[in-house]
Amino acid sequence: MNPFEYARARTVEEALLQMQRGAAHHPLTAAPGAAVNEVPRYLAGGTNLVDLMKEGVMQPGRLVDVSTLPLAAIEATRDGGLRLGALATNAVTAQHPLVIERAPLLRSAILAGASPQIRNRATNGGNLLQRTRCHYFYDAAVPCNKRAPGTGCPAATGIARQHAILGASEHCVATHPSDMCVALAALDATVHVQSARGQRDIPFLEFHRLPEDHPELDHTLAPDELITHLSLPASPFGGHSCYLKLRERASYAFALVSVAAALALDENGRIAAARLALGGVAHKPWRDLSAEALLIGQTPSPQAFEAAAERLLRPARAWGGPALPESLPGNAFKIPLAHRAIVRALTMALAGVPTNTGEDFFRVEGDAA
Repeated sequence: MNPFEYARARTVEEALLQMQRGAAHHPLTAAPGAAVNEVPRYLAGGTNLVDLMKEGVMQPGRLVDVSTLPLAAIEATRDGGLRLGALATNAVTAQHPLVIERAPLLRSAILAGASPQIRNRATNGGNLLQRTRCHYFYDAAVPCNKRAPGTGCPAATGIARQHAILGASEHCVATHPSDMCVALAALDATVHVQSARGQRDIPFLEFHRLPEDHPELDHTLAPDELITHLSLPASPFGGHSCYLKLRERASYAFALVSVAAALALDENGRIAAARLALGGVAHKPWRDLSAEALLIGQTPSPQAFEAAAERLLRPARAWGGPALPESLPGNAFKIPLAHRAIVRALTMALAGVPTNTGEDFFRVEGDAA
């Protein structure tokens, strides 16, 4: 681990000041294509950042510890939504009565991620900032455009089983690892941040970015901006939502494909509103509003769900070298897997089954997947 400066902040204002002081020696911004690993970072739970520092993947010149700031409250908002403190742990958030009542989809997604020990430490704000678990990114001995721009992307022509089928570029085919973020994307969350320049609200769908020509940039947050809280609008999906996660093993594994699905039905049983977001398939949680629009006004059916899945996956393509049979290395298998997962998640949401864990998973009627 490289040497670094450390400062602990007691207030938000002090955290912003400490970040400015760090910027005097370690620039907060870098020219396009330049390494960004040495910029100062905020430290909260540290469940991802500290690991990356130990591996030499990230080498921040200064850490500003914000773990004791008063940003952990979870509260109801006047419009029936939720305010989630950035420093509330994932465990506390998932078990909070307001989250259980108003955002069961978010609860299901959080509980599908990591392990109980990590959820007890990881924070809501930190979850948004966790970095890809691409094996090439973590291996400092091999090239990686995300780690060192311009060096190449071995995953694009190598072992790509875990990599993107949507939104990738020739520079990066990594996927975003979060489960919580997939639900936040589906629920139209907003990220609230603060810096010395003032406060800013970022719609969740604009927070993470696709790799394009700059895969080293994961999100639109400026390095000196501190996430203070998240907000969720009132949701009509309480009784009909599901987080479906497909992975290599039953626990503590990142998603090959995950789906956050939610439906609201009108008095005639037709779909009045729908949400679909995918994880494990792109550089960010993937949502296509046109696929959701196909469901509006439809009577829930396997055919309607199939059509939405087809629309959502229309731009999907396999990586891992030239077009390969599914029996060979690559990620072509993810496209039919994602299609079936979308249909199943919508079927489970309609039936009121919130997740693919526990006995309820095996009692879904009319499964079209």
